[in-house]
Amino acid sequence: MRYARIETSSGLRWARIDPVQGDGRAELLSVAPWLGGALTGETITFEEDALRAPVSPRKVLCIGRNYAAHAKELGNEPPKEPLLFLKPSSSIIGPFERVVLPRQSERVEHEAELGVIIGVRAKDVSAADAMKHVFGYTCVCDVTARDLQKKDGQWSRAKGFDTFCPVGPWIEADLDPRDLRVACRVNGQTKQDGRTRDMIFDVPALIAYCSAAMTLEPGDLLVTGTPEGVSPLSDGDRLEVEIEGIGVLSVSIKKS
Repeated sequence: MRYARIETSSGLRWARIDPVQGDGRAELLSVAPWLGGALTGETITFEEDALRAPVSPRKVLCIGRNYAAHAKELGNEPPKEPLLFLKPSSSIIGPFERVVLPRQSERVEHEAELGVIIGVRAKDVSAADAMKHVFGYTCVCDVTARDLQKKDGQWSRAKGFDTFCPVGPWIEADLDPRDLRVACRVNGQTKQDGRTRDMIFDVPALIAYCSAAMTLEPGDLLVTGTPEGVSPLSDGDRLEVEIEGIGVLSVSIKKS
């Protein structure tokens, strides 16, 4: 089953979508599904452009250099343990919105990634128990000002600009994350094309590692790293992140 946030005549609402039906209909929920959202009995018909970011996390936890080929393309050694950083929730945008290129940077790049939504509070969980704490999965782009990343040494500014975390188009709750295709296209041209089986640290390992450092709350977003092929973005570009079993997240790029 898929879950989404949709702009409706009564405001922004959480909804459940049956992917088998594929008819643009959604059943509205009382609150976010990981908070126990119940069906309200209301059904709506929606257009794609009514979809909004399907997350509202307290934390966005990200993993750097989790694919060996990506670490190599940036001239880095693969990490011996997960490389954890945070993006602010203010960086999140949804489908069909715009990534804004900041004037402070001369090189902004895309990083297509699998996003994991936490469904059950997790603290000091083992890798063996980690998947019990997952609600579902979505597409994410960890947009990065590469020149600022190198200049600053730490990554908060380079990865934290407003609009630097596109998420969507929805959450897929019934999915095995172990071997999914992760692709990124810019103006229809494939730039990244990898598989989650090539992660250095898999989803259970990442949840265990992160939960040992901080409590993961329902609705938190864990972004799991990007395959090789990152490239610069320019004003007017159309960016698409596609993950097998989820769908396509599409956004545009504009200058500030």
